[in-house]
Amino acid sequence: MRGGTSRALFFHSRDLPAERAEWDAIFLAALGSPDPNGRQLDGMGGGISSLSKIAVIGPPSRADADVDYTFAQVQVDAPVVGYRGNCGNISSAVGPFAVEEGLVPATGDEAVVRIHNTNTGKIIVARFPLEGGLPRLEGDFALQGVAGTAAPIRLAFTDPGGAATGRLLPSGRVTDTLEIPGLGPLEASLVDAANPVVFVAAAALGLEGTESPAALSTPEHIGRFEAVRAAAALAMGLVETLEEARTRLRNLPQVALLAAPRDAPAADGSTLPAGAMDILVRMISAGQPHKATPLTGAMCLAVAARIPGSLAQRLARTRGAAEDLRVAHPSGILPVTARTRLQDGALLAEETVVYRTARRLMEGMVVYPAPG
Repeated sequence: MRGGTSRALFFHSRDLPAERAEWDAIFLAALGSPDPNGRQLDGMGGGISSLSKIAVIGPPSRADADVDYTFAQVQVDAPVVGYRGNCGNISSAVGPFAVEEGLVPATGDEAVVRIHNTNTGKIIVARFPLEGGLPRLEGDFALQGVAGTAAPIRLAFTDPGGAATGRLLPSGRVTDTLEIPGLGPLEASLVDAANPVVFVAAAALGLEGTESPAALSTPEHIGRFEAVRAAAALAMGLVETLEEARTRLRNLPQVALLAAPRDAPAADGSTLPAGAMDILVRMISAGQPHKATPLTGAMCLAVAARIPGSLAQRLARTRGAAEDLRVAHPSGILPVTARTRLQDGALLAEETVVYRTARRLMEGMVVYPAPG
């Protein structure tokens, strides 16, 4: 299924081995990883992080959910399957899948599916139109980065703070100074909302924040981004050593390069005007510059922009508390709603809301070489 600007193989949990340790070999082989050539030619992956994903759907393990959803990020070039964190884009396809597969009964004009993401322990509420008891595909909602239009899917991530670390600010500070080998001290904001993200100013890395994903894909840039990610993973408590960040936790935190609003080129050759955006971002996900923005990364950015003194808040255009944050990325501009409140002097993230589209691309059997 395509969900937002990502794509994943969807499995029923009942079709997979009961022993979770056996999942990795299946997922790696099904997608064609590891592939030193970066193409995943021997599997169903697409050679980039946004096309190398897995979703496992099963009965709910919580009374306040309709389905359980487990997300897996499969590395393209390494035999690594990550279960830490979630994918917001793929989350948008879970509700339609659940209805189409008869896991959640749906009648009337709209479906409401409560999704328990087992990776983060958070609830996501998906709302989307129905037609004849099935998700309606046709609509006039245009999602930048995806061709054509479709019916919108409203995704509300409730209580997104501390999704992976248990704390909105994992270090307890609004900004931190990371010591990056070869770069020296680097100011960063470490925020965990929907997914953990390390926010740095693009200028601090000698960048404008308007670069294309291709321009950011040089070995020198990728090496720097990976060094920032590994240092942030350690500072956020996601790993105990830098070596663990480099080898075992390859997809978190996401790296966000931020810049203040300015005219920026888009992937389709047009220009995104500064007046139409509130902040510029270039996201690095699973070691690769994202061609748009990971949805969870954009949601975390919207929350971070509400945190006084954070890098995101300092670089973003100030708008009303009820206004969307208009996030400019390589494929366009994404509006994200973030609701926060103060409780006992601490800032809490109540909800983030985004709109996506999704559809089933194929169904059937995926063939993989059984281990041994």
